[in-house]
Amino acid sequence: MNGGPRRPPLVVAHLSDLHFGRHAPAVVDPLVDDVAAVAPDLVVVTGDCTMRARDAEFVQARTFLDRLPAPLLVVAGNHDVPLLRPSRLVAPYDRYRARLEPELDPRLDLPGIRALGLQSMPRWRWKSGRVSRRQSATVATFLGAAPAGAVRLLALHHPPFTRGPARIAGRAALLRATTAARVDLVLAGHTHVPASRRRDRPAGRGPLEVVAGTATSLRLRGAPRSWTVIRIDDRRIHVEHRVEVAGSWRTGRTAAYER
Repeated sequence: MNGGPRRPPLVVAHLSDLHFGRHAPAVVDPLVDDVAAVAPDLVVVTGDCTMRARDAEFVQARTFLDRLPAPLLVVAGNHDVPLLRPSRLVAPYDRYRARLEPELDPRLDLPGIRALGLQSMPRWRWKSGRVSRRQSATVATFLGAAPAGAVRLLALHHPPFTRGPARIAGRAALLRATTAARVDLVLAGHTHVPASRRRDRPAGRGPLEVVAGTATSLRLRGAPRSWTVIRIDDRRIHVEHRVEVAGSWRTGRTAAYER
């Protein structure tokens, strides 16, 4: 983006896979301090706030979220839906909506950024995600109508660019919608392993997908606990993975991508 004075970077803090109920309590306070230290314009939490969607776990998660800098955009993960209880069929999101976020597909308009969250965990799927055609249409209309120059951010629990057996249902329609809406940034979780990559559109650069690692959970997948700082200026998106080492947080892998 060229012309005019450069604006200060927008800062997005991205966390996922908290798993309250099976988390490491010693890392919580240092994590809150580390997130606050970057002075984020937006904090995005891409699901799995609880381990088994129990009341006490939602209370712990709510207490943690309330300590993070506002504003927050939070979406549900597969662990935020009851596992083997009748409520999974009749009221799968009631506790999540009562304790954490009443909107399953939340929206935010902030100076310089328009953000949309999608609920990608339907009650009839065990672990893998799904995005409906209605949700994809919302991506195209809501993010596609963002003001000129604003960052267009999409957040969901399941990484949408994954192929093979782990891919989400409705992937093709969602990817078409991100193209139509000219989405800049897609944030996801679920894998417990931090990553960033750009998806190429048929012509030109596509949205950057950033997957956050495990923030506070005891469930690790061969990678240390981490969260992600994303700094967005007029020309580049800078991704910094913050890694937990013996209870403190340090800079891990970094990368920069052209907008």
